[in-house]
Amino acid sequence: MKNWKVAALTVLAGAAGGACLGAAAVYWGWYDVSATASHTIAVHRLLDITQMQAVRRRAADIEVPDLDDPVRARNGLALYQAHCVQCHGAPGVAPEPYALGLNPAPAALVGSARERPAADIYWIVREGIRMTGMPAWRYRLTDAEIWDVVAFMRVLPALSPRDYRAQADAAGPTARPQAVAPRVGDAAAGRDALQQYLCATCHAIPGVAGANHHVGPPLAGLASRPYIAGTLPYTQANMQRWLLAPDSIKPGSAMPDLGLSEQDARDIAAFLDTLR
Repeated sequence: MKNWKVAALTVLAGAAGGACLGAAAVYWGWYDVSATASHTIAVHRLLDITQMQAVRRRAADIEVPDLDDPVRARNGLALYQAHCVQCHGAPGVAPEPYALGLNPAPAALVGSARERPAADIYWIVREGIRMTGMPAWRYRLTDAEIWDVVAFMRVLPALSPRDYRAQADAAGPTARPQAVAPRVGDAAAGRDALQQYLCATCHAIPGVAGANHHVGPPLAGLASRPYIAGTLPYTQANMQRWLLAPDSIKPGSAMPDLGLSEQDARDIAAFLDTLR
């Protein structure tokens, strides 16, 4: 047998053996999923390389705006204080206790700001990183606000603990950007938004991965039902109303107000309208 055939068979046999061993580890519960046990160094490095390369590829064509305006960095500091320091800390500031138990640990953003280009940081903040606890802030902040955070992170490595405390104490409330008129609902965007607002933790939704145990009704065929929550005639417009303020339509409902933006409500309503 030729050498390349022997090598190919060896690789295939090794892959098959590894797959069988992995399947056995999963089935018999050998793999430890506890947050107190860290990944091995090899797995941690593999995940790190995967994340860096994935971000670099997706951020390659992002056009970076002017980030040198000190007002932009000041606004970014206020946003960082409100949304980021709790997990990532800051010069002389430890993360909150709950963040200390996250696995993998949140990155020290002083180091990230030194090593990552602005486009990469923007993409990470906007889209989040799966299986790390880093959320997609595009559902909570505008693009302008995300760029403000990036602008602040560019100056973060130069701040001493004293400088950071002084600037954080002086930072006022963030200047909210002008609201953008909502566009027509997008079903694909709505399917993504469902994940971000944890809808799949309470409802079984066709085509959407979620928890195995649900406390709310399944949403299959929702758009064919005559009423929403048994009270409101089904239309896309009424679904938007329900998503934005369920308690005002059915007081005492277990459906919480999730703080959706009007655009996210439109997108989710458009997706739900496909469930017929």
